[in-house]
Amino acid sequence: MELSELFWNVSIEDLKCGYTEVLDSYICLLCGKKVEKGIVYPHGDILYESERFMRIHIEESHQSVFESLIELDKKFTGLTDHQNQLLRLFFQGKNDTEVQEEMGIGSTSTIRHHRFALKEKERQARIFLTIMELLKEKDKHAPTFVPVPKSARMLDDRYNITEEEQAEIVKKYFPSEMGGRLKKFPLREKQRLVVLREIVKQLESERIYDEKELNQVLLDYYDDYALVRRYLIEYGFLDRKADGSQYWFKK
Repeated sequence: MELSELFWNVSIEDLKCGYTEVLDSYICLLCGKKVEKGIVYPHGDILYESERFMRIHIEESHQSVFESLIELDKKFTGLTDHQNQLLRLFFQGKNDTEVQEEMGIGSTSTIRHHRFALKEKERQARIFLTIMELLKEKDKHAPTFVPVPKSARMLDDRYNITEEEQAEIVKKYFPSEMGGRLKKFPLREKQRLVVLREIVKQLESERIYDEKELNQVLLDYYDDYALVRRYLIEYGFLDRKADGSQYWFKK
């Protein structure tokens, strides 16, 4: 199962923890790191069982689950920039007076009003989640959509892709007679997204590639590897150093 699919389908409790249990492993929902059960992991001079080691990984690699989630695009969180800043300050433990002074807005009563508005948003979210869960039990005609990568830089209709559509696009652009190579690079956004997702599956999630290594992987799929590389970065599948010396899979 892809990390994006895990991220969007785990329980709220798992999402709060930042990791979930899958078969014989714990998987970090923030980066995809996998820790096998039944193995003792060294950290400094101390040995930790797998689940505790996963919690240490989240603390050291991601600071906190809150920080990782609050940094997601506003189209994922549904938060305005103003609400985002308020939540960050509340999470830091600041009181209403400190928040008002730091943000330079209104008065402490203004901050209390914002707290109330955020609480109302929470109540609405709970009701909406419950409605959607009940709908799943009755809506037998709902298509299965391909999960949106949380690394996506923009959210629009290009991500409106069902699993059936994805399979058809893959079959069209990666015909069996071409041995898995890309027939042509698509012009339409939705098809381009599917093609890029198919190519990025071949990258090792924990590996850092230099430009030559990455180009060789992409060349196996399409002659114009520079074009594919550019779009992988543009669509948020890859990240890189500013000088282009290193590339890695962005989860």
